[in-house]
Amino acid sequence: MGLTSNTVLALAIVAGVLLFAATVWLWPRLSGRTWRAVLGRVGLLIATQLALFSAIGLGANKSFLFYGSWADLFGQQTEMGKVVDHSMSSKDIKVVDKQHLDVPGGTKPQVAGQILKVAITGQKSKITSPGYVWLPPEYFQPQYKDKNFPASIVLTGYPGTAENLIKGLNYPMTAFKQAKQGKMKPMILVMMRPTVAPPRDTECVDIPQGPQTETFFATDLPQAITSTFRVGKKPENMGFIGNSTGGYCALKIALHHPQTFGAAAGLSAYYEAPDDPTTGNLFHGDDNLKKRADILASLEKRTPTGTSFLVTTSEIGEPNLADTRKFIKGVKGPDRVSSIVLDSGGHNFNTWRREIPPMLTWMSGRIHA
Repeated sequence: MGLTSNTVLALAIVAGVLLFAATVWLWPRLSGRTWRAVLGRVGLLIATQLALFSAIGLGANKSFLFYGSWADLFGQQTEMGKVVDHSMSSKDIKVVDKQHLDVPGGTKPQVAGQILKVAITGQKSKITSPGYVWLPPEYFQPQYKDKNFPASIVLTGYPGTAENLIKGLNYPMTAFKQAKQGKMKPMILVMMRPTVAPPRDTECVDIPQGPQTETFFATDLPQAITSTFRVGKKPENMGFIGNSTGGYCALKIALHHPQTFGAAAGLSAYYEAPDDPTTGNLFHGDDNLKKRADILASLEKRTPTGTSFLVTTSEIGEPNLADTRKFIKGVKGPDRVSSIVLDSGGHNFNTWRREIPPMLTWMSGRIHA
């Protein structure tokens, strides 16, 4: 039974209920002070707590798709998959599977576009990471065969999976509908997670003697996109989008690499890399590297280049409200800044689903083919 199956979740809930009932029923019998009675009470309490937290964890994972399988949860999902030779593969991006949207005529790429499951290899960083690429219907239509398209990198939070962006946040379907309604131009989306060296949270930093994550996202990935798909190489051709950790990465990388990215959108972004057990030692005592990872400090010293930024927060429910206001105040022309501020909304998928459609419309107005 899969990690995200309803059966596993139901079993965990049933186990929690039964163990709770057993604890209430058996507690009088285990009220003595003998070692057996004490062990019995401890065992029942631990078992009930484990079942309860398992049910909560499984429910949260099913909603947010942090992990797609048991192997992914325990860090055993390392294989990149069997490479299938498709015409859109290149030395940097290998297509391993194809998917289509669940819309009328969805099996025809020229009608509903196509989602490519890919393995992306960075030439400089030597990092290989899985992801998905959304190609809009126009990419396959004869009248656009010689035309370039704008592209945006889209990152999840930590420790999410790239699949979250398709199933949980509905990026391809939203982009498809928005373009069909004339609210945005057709756009290529390259969807990944920021965790390119799992399970470590590298915060899109080039770690000394460690994963060169910033190099991968800021240099290798744009090069892979432009060498594989019909995307221009100017900053006005490419954007960067992300939520939570992905939002931090999007703002930071666009801030430091204006020659590559013309626009960046940080949904519920934070503005400074955390230092905790998931990140490990990111900077190895290098204060310059640590300051570089501080978005607000970098913004203060930045020479504006004309990059566009979009930040989102909410008056109630988001912990980034104060820092987001500081970021907005700190942006100086010719850079531009826009914002989405909800009345209320937590740090979760429901909030981001409310922000993604207007954000894509905004991004479409900032980058072009």
